[in-house]
Amino acid sequence: MRDIFTLFLHVIVVVIRLARPGGFRSVVAESVLMRHQVLILNRGRKRAPNLRASDRIIAGLCTLLMRPARVLRSAVVLKPSTLLHFHKVLTKHKYRQLFSSRRVRRPGPKGPTKDLIDAVVEMKRRNLGWGCRRIAQQVALAFGVDIDKDVVRRILGVHFRPEFGSGPSWLTFLGHTKDSLWSADLFRCESLTLRTHWVLVIMDQFTRRIIGFGVHRGNVDGAALCRMFQQAIRRKALPRYLSTDNDPLYRFHQWQANLRVLEVTEIKTVPGVPLSHPFVERLIGTIRRECLDHALFWTTADLEAKLRDFQDFFNAHRAHAGLKGQLPEPDIKGAMSPVSLASYRWRKHCRGLYQTPIAA
Repeated sequence: MRDIFTLFLHVIVVVIRLARPGGFRSVVAESVLMRHQVLILNRGRKRAPNLRASDRIIAGLCTLLMRPARVLRSAVVLKPSTLLHFHKVLTKHKYRQLFSSRRVRRPGPKGPTKDLIDAVVEMKRRNLGWGCRRIAQQVALAFGVDIDKDVVRRILGVHFRPEFGSGPSWLTFLGHTKDSLWSADLFRCESLTLRTHWVLVIMDQFTRRIIGFGVHRGNVDGAALCRMFQQAIRRKALPRYLSTDNDPLYRFHQWQANLRVLEVTEIKTVPGVPLSHPFVERLIGTIRRECLDHALFWTTADLEAKLRDFQDFFNAHRAHAGLKGQLPEPDIKGAMSPVSLASYRWRKHCRGLYQTPIAA
């Protein structure tokens, strides 16, 4: 900007000083061009100077007002390489116009929309432990848009930058089962004060839903196991069969008598083979991985409240691979209709641990 101001000031001075007829236009243009070339050459560089856009514009305008003979004498800042490069560019442009294909190609697949990309990225950001299959199933459940897990993987690979590593991907459930078969198993967890709590979890193998939890602090005996079972079922309709492992706790007389009174047949798994009891074993791992590993509890009541929140999320809002992306209990709060990608909001579950989209 300073160079341009200097040049225009020089033009004004020359116009005032030189006012002879005939050669006014040529003298002014030549003087402006020569002054500009001096400014370029005096920039304090040992190598060839770099021309700016303003330099090229001023030189081009001045050459339009000068005589051709004076233009050749004034071209001191141009190098042969500049002319050769300009010639090469013109040659490429000529052959591109002559031989390039002008056929209009058919457009390919456009890929997912921006709204869908934003929804997938936001769902992954709010639920870091979810894999591509889970997100694809949850998007199909919430928005009614069928999307493949590989498309989700490509979207996340381009648009998502995780802050820290996520958990492992979901595996396919092992085997199938029939109606009216529940599975029960025990697992142990520690409170914030390091008090041992035992949790009895019961699930329906056909619908994959959690029937309930029974919590007991301290050592478990036959009477405590029966109380935990009654707490878990909560007056629900009983199944015909109950699958348990070979834990010595299930050999108590009170437990066996309780099952006989309830007319429930107990089915034992293969001793020493955890794969023979896959559904409830995987459920316990899911409870630890998605709930207890991210939350601490103080008392028995606090643990029961957190497990009830996870049970509601697991049964009514979380997509399941074993059910082809559907819910174990889709009609708990009414049939879930697809949500529009243009207008939705996020609902928190498990006290903000997970979030799923709902209609705005």
